[in-house]
Amino acid sequence: MNPNPMTENELSAIIVNTAFHMHLKLGPGLLEAVYEEIMHHELLKRGLKVSRQKGLPVIWEGLKMDLGFRADLIIEDKVILEIKSVETIAAVHQKQLLTYLKITGMKLGLLINFNEALIKDGITRIVNNL
Repeated sequence: MNPNPMTENELSAIIVNTAFHMHLKLGPGLLEAVYEEIMHHELLKRGLKVSRQKGLPVIWEGLKMDLGFRADLIIEDKVILEIKSVETIAAVHQKQLLTYLKITGMKLGLLINFNEALIKDGITRIVNNL
């Protein structure tokens, strides 16, 4: 166990910085899977624990569904990262990420749309009791 675990905000800074550098080199227009693969690789290089396409359960009134949803990336079991490469982020994308946070009990999610001219315009921070 890490004696000095990073906070959600510290992890967020690393993720956003990584997204910025990726976008600077690659630009917009690639498939989501490409950005996800590279982000996974870059965060692992930084020594972070990263789960990719992890299926997570949903429990409803005692009924456990083993696969309720798949998170693109989960960093250090604290931050959910949803990656998009779409023309426009819809309101439902933000609500979906908030639902993921509520189901898992995690406090921070980042929704990053790499299909923006400026990556800062494609980053949305979603919090759940942080």
